[in-house]
Amino acid sequence: MSRYAKEPDFGPWALRPVASIMADVLARARSARGAARTGPLVVAVDGRSAGGKTTVADRLAVAVAGAVVVHTDDVAWHQGFFDWDELLVDGILGPVSRGEDVAFRPPAWVERGREGAIVVPAGAAVLVEGVGSAREALTPWLDAAVWVQSDADEAYRRGIERDVAAGRNRAEALAFWDEWMAQEVPFLAADRPWERADLVVCSTPSEPVDGLLVSRARASRGGPAPRTS
Repeated sequence: MSRYAKEPDFGPWALRPVASIMADVLARARSARGAARTGPLVVAVDGRSAGGKTTVADRLAVAVAGAVVVHTDDVAWHQGFFDWDELLVDGILGPVSRGEDVAFRPPAWVERGREGAIVVPAGAAVLVEGVGSAREALTPWLDAAVWVQSDADEAYRRGIERDVAAGRNRAEALAFWDEWMAQEVPFLAADRPWERADLVVCSTPSEPVDGLLVSRARASRGGPAPRTS
């Protein structure tokens, strides 16, 4: 039995070059952007954990000169699995929309002595990668959203193996993933970010090296303008 709530079946899938995919996403984002939406383009790359979001985001970012990938895991570090949207807006998306340089150190980074910062140069396009990056509460700040569809059981296996390879023992990895999914499953089932996606990409069982498997794209997004403070 799948460990995840079932998403709709997507398809049929078509292999398309990454540059062509991203050009279409950005063109739709620009055409749908309202007069109140200013600043660089912001694209969310959402999907279940260990489902290939980071790989997809990195590949899409290469197709946009100067684009920066922001990982919600960095924003949420010691913050909470899904309680980070206000931090993302206040620390990154708000300043980005005003054309400001970003060098954001979330509160937990400061409290726990983590070095560095989340850096976004002024004017850079941003791809926000992470579970919940296309959540409904963030819609006013996004110009486009990509849902990365993956096989639930394969993603679970990938996540466990990734954590073990990083040094966590298997029992700890299993316990962490059970804890994570206890929150991720109801979150995704309630928010249903795939329904707001402009593009659906297949990432499992494997990713073609010469493109991405794409299911569909919406014509436009629309929606309210973001707050400015």
